[in-house]
Amino acid sequence: QVQLQESGPGLVKPSQTLSVTCTVSGDSITTNYYYWSWIRQPPGKGLEWMGAMTYSGITYYIPSLKSRTSISRDTSKNQFTLQLSSVTPEDTAVYYCVREYVAYDSWYLSDDYWGQGTQVIVSS
Repeated sequence: QVQLQESGPGLVKPSQTLSVTCTVSGDSITTNYYYWSWIRQPPGKGLEWMGAMTYSGITYYIPSLKSRTSISRDTSKNQFTLQLSSVTPEDTAVYYCVREYVAYDSWYLSDDYWGQGTQVIVSS
């Protein structure tokens, strides 16, 4: 059974850096050919895919967040971490880590495992 568990700060002040870590059990984050992704959901809004790191360490970010987003990993701990800098109250959301994959001959990512999510509130 693959499990993903997010841990985050809960509360972050504006202009600071948000850091959320996902701990994965039941699978290695270096296993071919998965993407380890971050998705967030602001209050009352839909899901927003933020970015991902592949099994080989390559990162992808959506253009609107690329300048503020960094995804890193610690393979010895089987963890990957989202860092979002210069946060504002608009970054308040539930942050999810997700395992994703690309089906053969497909442009689309499919999800198979989600973490339970962690609430991060950006407020002074």
